[in-house]
Formats: sequence, C-alpha cells, structure tokens
Amino acid sequence: MFNKVKSFLGKVISKAENKIETAKAVMNARAHTVLDGTVAEAYVDTGVKILIAVVIGALLLTLLYALFNDTIMPSVTEKVEGLFDYAG
Repeated sequence: MFNKVKSFLGKVISKAENKIETAKAVMNARAHTVLDGTVAEAYVDTGVKILIAVVIGALLLTLLYALFNDTIMPSVTEKVEGLFDYAG
C-alpha cells in the first residue's frame, strides 16, 4: 500500500515539475523577446527612411527655389494658391 502511494505521489510530483519547467521555459522565451526589443525594428527603420526622404526632398526643393529664384513647379504652385484663394 505504501509503495502505491509513493509511486502515485512520485508521478504527481514529476508531472508538476514538468509543468513548472515548461512554464519557466515559456516565460524565459517571452522575457527574451520583450527585452530583445527587435520585434518592431523594421517599422521604425522604415519610418526613419521615409522621414529622411521627405526632409532631403524638401531641402532639394528649397535649394532649387533659392538657386533659380523662380517657380520650379508652376502647376503645384497654382493648385496651392487656388486652395488658399477661397473667397467664401
């Protein structure tokens, strides 16, 4: 009788230890993912690239306006002036 109880408790303890080890492994993996911080790295890189492209484009357009002292893209200028020329 004692051996059956001992065997049963040994199995229960073994299963509990396995579940605890599995839970520890899962938590360890999640912690590494969170602490690694590379999950959204591609989105940040893409956003930075877009911002750099917009800033460089604006600088080039400003340099062209300063260089030629004239309207570089007349159709865009007309459309923007049309937007702000609303008489009600």
